[in-house]
Amino acid sequence: MKVSAAQVRAARGLLDISQQELADLTKVSLRTIVQFERGLKPASESILQALKLSLEVAGIEFIPENGGGPGVRLSRNQS
Repeated sequence: MKVSAAQVRAARGLLDISQQELADLTKVSLRTIVQFERGLKPASESILQALKLSLEVAGIEFIPENGGGPGVRLSRNQS
């Protein structure tokens, strides 16, 4: 499943973390995250994977396109 910029922004909102905190969490540069979220530059597959995996570990569940559009939610398993 491909992760969109909107999903990353929404995930950060649910976790209440900044772009800098996401950069620290994922080891992806702040500039790359800003450019991706603003739609200025597409992210590589490896960056998308790093973002997705790190956000999932932090408690985000990515919801695929299912007629209502892709999204994110907090995992029920989050403590």
